[in-house]
Amino acid sequence: MSFFQTEDIHKSFANHVALSGVSIDVKQGSVFGLLGPNGAGKTTLIRIINQITAPDKGQVILNGKPLSPSDIRKIGYLPEERGLYKKMKVGEQAIYLAQLKGLSKQDAIKKLKYWFEKFEITAWWDKKVEELSKGMQQKIQFIVTILHEPELLIFDEPFSGFDPINANLLKSEILDLKDKGATIIFSTHNMGSVEEICDDIALINNSKKILGGSMREVKKQFKTDKYQIIFDGEINGFELSLRHQYKILDNNKEDDRTILTLQVTDKSVSTNDLIQSLLPVGKILSFNEIVPNMNDIFIKVVGENKEEQSHE
Repeated sequence: MSFFQTEDIHKSFANHVALSGVSIDVKQGSVFGLLGPNGAGKTTLIRIINQITAPDKGQVILNGKPLSPSDIRKIGYLPEERGLYKKMKVGEQAIYLAQLKGLSKQDAIKKLKYWFEKFEITAWWDKKVEELSKGMQQKIQFIVTILHEPELLIFDEPFSGFDPINANLLKSEILDLKDKGATIIFSTHNMGSVEEICDDIALINNSKKILGGSMREVKKQFKTDKYQIIFDGEINGFELSLRHQYKILDNNKEDDRTILTLQVTDKSVSTNDLIQSLLPVGKILSFNEIVPNMNDIFIKVVGENKEEQSHE
């Protein structure tokens, strides 16, 4: 079920086209990856969603209705750039920001104490923001973003400044928010994180959406019918019953095992056919399809789009 949509969004600044007909559809209770290289238009779209700027054309739909100024409290936004006042004390500032989102001071303090204890940062309450590391500041900003329990959360490079341990902590919290019903838009350059937490994605480049869909659909679209099979023993001069339907890409020996990489060239050949043809060769220890990762897909699609643009 759709919870958030942008429909045919256009936005230009002077002679620069930032967005050209961008539409996205975010399902309720999902994590949606908003991807693209620097300058693609992601930040402009996020600013439109947050009503910082308005589109030249198109509309934004939240829960079936056009986005209105009053909806801003239903949105939590964690920007890539830190927005904390360096001279203010952490606790004092967190309370102030929570009140801007509609919480009473009493509720703000209660909820902040819970999150500060959960993140083991209670000792930072009376410290000034400038005393904290980049990662520590990001933790504070994350807490303030989710504190009022918004229906739509937007995280722009949320793991910036984090070591692997704290990045995993934040990933866990994001997935927990999803499980509790939050709808999340997640913008990042880290394709590994996209694979771990996103349900659907949209890839924007040169102001246009050039790829979109569920993670499963996108990966299926770019699979190359390559497989890696590990055999027990050696394969010497083997004859395969379907040898004309696929080609051997690699054949390596590792200890007492043989690692075979092949690509199916005949689309009518099923996985079962392939396994059946390999059984006479030896004992199969593992059989895995080589699926492209999001980093490879990102590079391929953006590269092809760049080449198309250069020919226009």
